[in-house]
Amino acid sequence: MSLKGKNIIVGVCASIAAYKACEIIRGLVKLEANVECILTEAGSRFITPLTLQTLSKNKVFQSMFDEPEEWKIGHISLAKKADVILVAPATADIIGRLAAGMADDLLSSTILASKSKVLICPAMNTNMFNHKAVQKNIETLKSYGYKFVMPEKGELACGDTGDGRLADIEKIVLETAKEAS
Repeated sequence: MSLKGKNIIVGVCASIAAYKACEIIRGLVKLEANVECILTEAGSRFITPLTLQTLSKNKVFQSMFDEPEEWKIGHISLAKKADVILVAPATADIIGRLAAGMADDLLSSTILASKSKVLICPAMNTNMFNHKAVQKNIETLKSYGYKFVMPEKGELACGDTGDGRLADIEKIVLETAKEAS
């Protein structure tokens, strides 16, 4: 399987699972995808832009207000070139903001401005994931046509066991490749 010529935007949010985004990016690059990352401000507390840049071989975008290298509106140009926008890990916060149509950061603005396919991979505490508000937001996003790779059951970083652990890396890469085809 090859993703040559495909542009994948990977959104990385604030979750302990952010380190797993590195392996997802490596898997997509190995399939020859052009990968560009949007790292949320809170996500940068878990992983650095330099790490994502090194693995993707592209600049990492963080803010709607970064000085552009050339005149382009950042979130619009990213939205237009994306074949797939993958959010991994996706927090309850980004899921809720997208369901409400909020566009107050680069990642949510890019997703809302895009006509590309969106694939969301939740990762959070089991109680958060199973909360009625989060489940309602997931159903709302599904009704918009967003696809999900749902989290797995297992031991979580907090020590709890249950739904909420980021799905298997290979499964996420495979589902992203399917969406990009």
